[in-house]
Amino acid sequence: MESEPQPPGRPRDPQKDRAVLAATRELLVEVGYQQTTITAVARRAGVGAPTIYRRWPRREALIEDAAFGHTRPAPLPTPTGDVRADLRAWVEAFLRWLADPVTRAAVPGLLLAYQHDQGLYARLVARSEDDVRAQLAELLAADHLEARVDVVFDFLVAVTSIRALTVGMFDAAEFCDRTADALSALAYSSSQPQLSPRLTPGHPFAPCPPCDSSAEKPA
Repeated sequence: MESEPQPPGRPRDPQKDRAVLAATRELLVEVGYQQTTITAVARRAGVGAPTIYRRWPRREALIEDAAFGHTRPAPLPTPTGDVRADLRAWVEAFLRWLADPVTRAAVPGLLLAYQHDQGLYARLVARSEDDVRAQLAELLAADHLEARVDVVFDFLVAVTSIRALTVGMFDAAEFCDRTADALSALAYSSSQPQLSPRLTPGHPFAPCPPCDSSAEKPA
């Protein structure tokens, strides 16, 4: 989320902005989301609480700027022509970004705070995605896989987010390998779900055939 528009009056002091954001990041890592209050940030930054509220009217806006304003996903490697290798590079870049201590501390709290406000939640998601979905589209289009962009991107974000927030970078190499294999298989899979040979029509777990509305109903 972008900071609120500046009201008319004296120009903002960029040095104070930097001090407040730095203090917020420090507190997120040291004491966690819940204890990163406006009062605590003001004390750490050496400014008054009104100074912060003039810039960020809500604590969530301040924490979001602190978490997403100082770091972006690592520059994605130049495509190699090997989709699996490129996807692995994406997995590692996302994992490192999301496992950043500040991001890791901020995201769960922000998601909880925004769960009842779809507008703010959508802006948070859009901000974290930035333009990387478009870059993934370019990567997959080179191999005529553009139809799979959304499902691959959503899977990539979901698994790396959960992994980063719960485990961090532990055993990252093996995780990146496994996830790249799964993403590659997903990218090359048909867009239409296929019925497993074992789930032939009539199998208890096979999808039911469409109902025939013209069929006679029992008396």
